[in-house]
Amino acid sequence: MSNEIKRGLQSPLRRKLLMGAAVLPAMALLPRLAFGAGPPTAAVNTTGLAVTDTEVTVGILHSATGTMAISETGSIQAEKLAIEQINAMGGVLGRKIKVIQEDGASDWPTFAEKAKKLLVNDKVASIMGCWTSASRKAVLPVMEQYNGMLYYPTFYEGLEQSKNVIYTGQEATQQILAGIDWITKEKNAKSFYFIGSDYIWPRTSNKIARKHIENFLKLKVVGEEYFPLGHTQFNSVINKLKLTKPDVIFTDVVGGSNVAFYKQLKAAGIDLSKQTLLTISVTEDEIDGIGGENIAGAYACMKYFQSLKNENNEKFVTAFKKMWGDKTVIGDVTQAAYLGPWLWKATVEKAGSFDVDKVAAASPGIEFKGAPEGYVRIHENHHLWSKTRVGKAKLDGQFDMVFETADLIQPDPFPKGYQ
Repeated sequence: MSNEIKRGLQSPLRRKLLMGAAVLPAMALLPRLAFGAGPPTAAVNTTGLAVTDTEVTVGILHSATGTMAISETGSIQAEKLAIEQINAMGGVLGRKIKVIQEDGASDWPTFAEKAKKLLVNDKVASIMGCWTSASRKAVLPVMEQYNGMLYYPTFYEGLEQSKNVIYTGQEATQQILAGIDWITKEKNAKSFYFIGSDYIWPRTSNKIARKHIENFLKLKVVGEEYFPLGHTQFNSVINKLKLTKPDVIFTDVVGGSNVAFYKQLKAAGIDLSKQTLLTISVTEDEIDGIGGENIAGAYACMKYFQSLKNENNEKFVTAFKKMWGDKTVIGDVTQAAYLGPWLWKATVEKAGSFDVDKVAAASPGIEFKGAPEGYVRIHENHHLWSKTRVGKAKLDGQFDMVFETADLIQPDPFPKGYQ
């Protein structure tokens, strides 16, 4: 073992990243099942997908390297866990799921290239993948051109709908607008300062947030700043925060930049138990790198937190830690990624086919009662009905849930007045 790897294994975060493409030997202890008892291949695969009498091949496409690996490693792990569990139950239509994993490497053209490879060369039946909206936007035309099916797990800005995508994260009305409404009421907030990474999701999300704050709530946005992915110097904007004293810092900084941002906030004397901060991008996965002591007191609006109390989640957390280690953590996007293989399995079985057109047509109404977040259902617009929750970050890197909607929120990716 090289000295570099030895050093890396000493860090829980780096160990987690290095394990992203691995399947632990414990999964080999699952009972071996005979596959091939499903319907004839000719009946369930009429479009030349990688389906045999005993196997069906799917793709996993996330950033295992680069600045986004801190966020996307959990998605890889969750998707592999779901696939192992599905295979242990007999697979999909009597076929074991085989995985081909590709690394988008935090580079959007690479995502598009790898998506094409998975669809054209490997002929995968579906792809579980992407994290940033930039990567999804790069992959979308490839999915539509070659008629693939993407299960996309990240909360995002909305303003999109495709036959070829199932969006298992939340869109703006379920996260951004609901979160701003809660923080405004809870903290009697009058002013907001936006800080985001410089690409489509933060910019579009903040455009939607600004319209909501100024046009609907009649409040003020007193600052708006963006930084390149991987940026690590935030002292200038922190000084502006001290001068403007906004009631709420609203952040959608992504990936590794969060580590520097929150450490520098604390070093500058900004106490998040006194200065209200609402993030729509930091989950337990990022806090694993940030350190709970640097973000304790901040609020996050998500649909899932690892600390969620229900039977589904308790089983999920136990299985996840058994597969990936006791020190791993689970964030919102990780959980949403776990939903992808299960929703695909249910849809294929409803359709009685792996053909993408039939899977797309069968998707509306598909339910997953075993979701760790609770019951979910696919809407006609290919997004999920889900609850909105707000958590408060703790020193141990977990969240105390302080708000939850009573009912599932219907997804509305094209809200009137926000486009």
